[in-house]
Amino acid sequence: MEKDEIIVPVEGGVTEPKLGIVGVLTVAAPWRGDKYQLSGGTRKHTSFTSCLLVSLTRLHQYLENGVNLEDALPWPHSRTMVKRVAVVLSGCGVYDGTEVHEASAVLVHLSRAGAKVQMFAPDIPQMHVVNHVEGKPTEEKRNVLQESARIARGDVTDLKKLDVANHDALIIPGKRGGRGEPGSGFGVAKNLSSWATKGKDCTIQPEVEKTIKTFHKAGKPIGLCCISPVLAAKVLPGCELTVGHDCECEKWPYAQTACAVKEMGCKHVNKNVGEVHVDAKNKLVTTSAFMCNGPIHEIFDGVGVMVTDVLKLA
Repeated sequence: MEKDEIIVPVEGGVTEPKLGIVGVLTVAAPWRGDKYQLSGGTRKHTSFTSCLLVSLTRLHQYLENGVNLEDALPWPHSRTMVKRVAVVLSGCGVYDGTEVHEASAVLVHLSRAGAKVQMFAPDIPQMHVVNHVEGKPTEEKRNVLQESARIARGDVTDLKKLDVANHDALIIPGKRGGRGEPGSGFGVAKNLSSWATKGKDCTIQPEVEKTIKTFHKAGKPIGLCCISPVLAAKVLPGCELTVGHDCECEKWPYAQTACAVKEMGCKHVNKNVGEVHVDAKNKLVTTSAFMCNGPIHEIFDGVGVMVTDVLKLA
């Protein structure tokens, strides 16, 4: 290795030449710069990581000539490796829209993973508007797309414009809720479906149903948390999923949802709040989130596991 060359770890190996790269290496200790060898060598190490041998001189020359930095650097800066994720929202607020903490957790974990996110929501009226102080419906009328813009900081697109070809994965945050009890249902169950009032006999909002079916047909992964797995139960008959546990208790007050998806012909897998279930056949990743009466950091961590597994499948 020349003195002006550095070793850069890269996730997932190298799929194409990049500017400034001298060669591909396997490295036991890339941060120290020792125990390296070019690919094709005979030395074996169980801790090897795919790495790039980058010439700083050559890289500097390329940059002086106006080459885009994204083209000059290896993963994670290379745009060819960035995962593009569509996130579908259902309004803003625990009682009548997207659960804000779940949406934030999804966005934080996607950002940390270097994913490119575009947010969508259907341009439809909310089922109703709830006074979040009293937990009671009001006479006010609001729009799902406009309310979702609160979470998206204004950068949200009508779901009708979503093109599956422009995205590698789909994630839909939810909110806990069974059927019929006061304060239950929430965004996914009220605005993206009629689960809140009809349970297993619900219908799915047409654009949401089309989106799920299109991603599934394209073989692209779908991540659903909290109550949103019921969307897959309705759209993808026979799929495997989790909404937490199927035995009601203080920690799992919405366990009847698990029983309902079983009645719909799906396989429900009991999982704790920090766990996910991966239906490999359908590329479906689900986690319970706020279906569990647990501390917010555990919900955050569980959503993170879902995001990680979705990106692995993308």
